[in-house]
Amino acid sequence: MVDAQIFAVNDEDSGERIDKIITLHCDGLSRSAAQKLIDDGNVTVNSLAITKNYKVRAGDRITVRVPKPKELEIIAENIPLDIRYEDNDLLVVNKPKGMVVHPAAGNYDGTLVNALMYHCKDSLSGINGVIRPGIVHRIDKDTSGLLIVAKNDFSHISLAEQIKAHSFTREYQSVVYGKFKNEEGTVDAPIGRHPVDRKKMTVTVKNSKNARTHYRVVKQYKDFTHLALRLETGRTHQIRVHMSYIGHPVAGDPVYGPKKVIEYLGGQCLHAGLIGFKHPRTNEYIEIRSELPEYFTSFLRRLKDE
Repeated sequence: MVDAQIFAVNDEDSGERIDKIITLHCDGLSRSAAQKLIDDGNVTVNSLAITKNYKVRAGDRITVRVPKPKELEIIAENIPLDIRYEDNDLLVVNKPKGMVVHPAAGNYDGTLVNALMYHCKDSLSGINGVIRPGIVHRIDKDTSGLLIVAKNDFSHISLAEQIKAHSFTREYQSVVYGKFKNEEGTVDAPIGRHPVDRKKMTVTVKNSKNARTHYRVVKQYKDFTHLALRLETGRTHQIRVHMSYIGHPVAGDPVYGPKKVIEYLGGQCLHAGLIGFKHPRTNEYIEIRSELPEYFTSFLRRLKDE
């Protein structure tokens, strides 16, 4: 079973190596992964096999076949969960900093999904497959806070539609570098995969999706600002990318922040503190809040004492 992507080369990309062009058009594929697909015969140009150093030409019709990964058997683990809301259709979990949401290369156990499978048994939606049962949206490993989980496909579809319609409330708390002239504002800038580092996202008009983040100043410190941020869209790394884009990267962010990171934070100072949604079954609006975790309040105390 394979997924096939077909695209044509434009004048602008003429002369580029085929492996580079594949990474630009196939979201999530690294250069080395593209080269392996070529070596395995999963890439053709104008229906002909090519080598990985082939230079594309305008009008070339490229077909990329990506074999679906073998689904892993995910083991249920008795890991304590901080559950803030639960009924027969869904639950809201307060994820600690440092916990991976779902299994992936290098993290096949100890994830939120492993814990959910133990807690919920067979009551998780199957829309996102074996690897991501129940996962409607995700937050990064080193982002703490609230995450909603669907127990059945009916709930999953409803919640996903709310996210798509921007009626799903998500408010984050963060500490970012620098001070702000205005008490509130909006970053409206499209986000797509970084053209060179495929593990990163960036503000770009090429192969991107619209992204909008609203922010409000909570408190200003000497060199940092505590912000409340609301997502209107939910792109990968959206807050981290947008804050870096306007010159106020998230404190402790090892990817989008300064090279010299704040080591005692252990990653970005970012907490998903509020989530609001219409219950799929009752249509009642539910809003769940999570207090700031210790790593966050400890950092604020440090800033106050400076």
